[in-house]
Amino acid sequence: MSKETEKQRWQRNFADLLQELRVAQTGVQILFAFLLTLPFSNGFTRTTPFQRDVYIVALLAAAGATVMIISPVAFHRALFRQGRKPELVRFAHRMATAGLALMLVSMVSAVLLVTDFVLDRPIAFLLSAVTGLWFLAFWVLLPFSRRNWGDGDIDDDEDPSGLSEG
Repeated sequence: MSKETEKQRWQRNFADLLQELRVAQTGVQILFAFLLTLPFSNGFTRTTPFQRDVYIVALLAAAGATVMIISPVAFHRALFRQGRKPELVRFAHRMATAGLALMLVSMVSAVLLVTDFVLDRPIAFLLSAVTGLWFLAFWVLLPFSRRNWGDGDIDDDEDPSGLSEG
C-alpha cells in the first residue's frame, strides 16, 4: 500500500471536510428556513418580549451558522487553482467549527423559544439546558474524549494541518 503525498492528503482532508459541511449545511438551512417563516405564523403575535428576544438570538445564530458553513465554498472559489489547499483546509476547519458553535446556539435557542411558548418558563429553561448539554456531549465531549481512538491503527485521519493538535 503506498503512502499518500502531502498534496493528496490535503486534497483528501478538504474532500472530507466538504462532506461534513454538506450534512451541517442541510440542517442549518432547514432550521434557518423554519425561523424565517415563524413570525408570519398566526401564533407568533402571542409571544412575549422574552420569547421574541430568544427568537432573534436563534435567527441571528442560524444566519451566522449558515454564513460560516457555506463560506468555505466562496473561499474555494476565490483560491481555485492557486495551489493553496492547506490554507483553504485550515480556513474551512475554523469556519466549520464556528458554524457548528452558532448552530448549537441557534438550536438551543429555538428549543427554548418553543418550550417557553408551550410550557412554564422554569421547565423550558431546564429542557433547554438539557438540550444544550446533550449537544455539547455529542458534539464536543465525546469527540474530544475519543480523539486517540485507534492510535497505532491505520493513520486514516492524520491531519497535516496540525488542527487536531489542540
